[in-house]
Amino acid sequence: MTGGGDVLLEVRDLEVHFPIRSGVLLQRTVGHVRAVDGISLDVRRGTTLGLVGESGCGKSTLGRAVLRLVEPTGGSVRFDGVDLTTLSPEELRRSRRRMQMVFQDPMASLDPRQDVESLLVEPMRAHRLDGGPTAWRARVRELLGLVGLPSTAAAKYPHEFSGGQRQRIGIARAIALEPDLVIADEPVSALDVSVQAQVVNLLEELQERLGLTYVVIAHDLAVVRHISDEIGVMYLGALVEQSPSEQLYLQPLHPYTISLISAIPVPDPEVEDRRERILLAGDLPSPAAPPPGCRFHTRCPFRQPTRCDDEVPALRELAPGHRVACHWAEDVRDGRIVAAESAHDPTAAGTV
Repeated sequence: MTGGGDVLLEVRDLEVHFPIRSGVLLQRTVGHVRAVDGISLDVRRGTTLGLVGESGCGKSTLGRAVLRLVEPTGGSVRFDGVDLTTLSPEELRRSRRRMQMVFQDPMASLDPRQDVESLLVEPMRAHRLDGGPTAWRARVRELLGLVGLPSTAAAKYPHEFSGGQRQRIGIARAIALEPDLVIADEPVSALDVSVQAQVVNLLEELQERLGLTYVVIAHDLAVVRHISDEIGVMYLGALVEQSPSEQLYLQPLHPYTISLISAIPVPDPEVEDRRERILLAGDLPSPAAPPPGCRFHTRCPFRQPTRCDDEVPALRELAPGHRVACHWAEDVRDGRIVAAESAHDPTAAGTV
């Protein structure tokens, strides 16, 4: 991971709402799925932001909306000072050379009818890179070397590779145009555990070598911990906590984050047996009808009746660089609740 000062990506109040249609020919809108519901965040140049949360929380939709693969309903996305939501199709096409995506399933995102050379040359041809076919073929060999594949892979087809090798090809395609920002949507979730570490290490090596900025989307906190400078935790379309990576693991403040970290297995059996876990009750509510107040209150072990049920918590900075949207966390910080007791036994929480 590298450090950076200036902000490359600014997301402000971003919304993506999908209409729910009914009636004859599905012409009547009866509601909306609030996949992304008012998210604001910054990503500094040369750093990695990890986005985590349960399936269905909106993290993949957020990543696609940043690149306008999904059109935002509201808000703004500023990339290097330019608001992407105001660009014309041609202006957006030119800007996309600097923004690329690595998809979750490489077998679905790689055309099985094209060999690897054609797959990697395609973005160069689309953006009319200088040099022509001869230079493009030389660039293909260079890209294969960068992702740890032999030059002979250029003549093969996606089905001839393992899952990890296909993901390397997907990464090679993403960096073919020398982008500044790469959004990796669940880049290792479809891979064996032994291969996941190799792909994560490859992403880190490429960041160091090429000065890339990453947004890495995952549902596994253990995966993003080793690659992320900052981590954002999403729940039901909203950002509930954002913090520097190590600080989030050492001192999580939101009950949802605490429960996620408590579920990460520890390789030491004795430590694993002694650990206390927070088990969340119930299922994830529907994003078409999120609960009023704090949208996590229906499953929160530290729920405060009335306040959590009715009042939406703002995303506030409770520690340097550590933002949380939680009434309980604010009370712990202000000394209104005994943090040591309430963190382990919500029934023991009391006022100071």
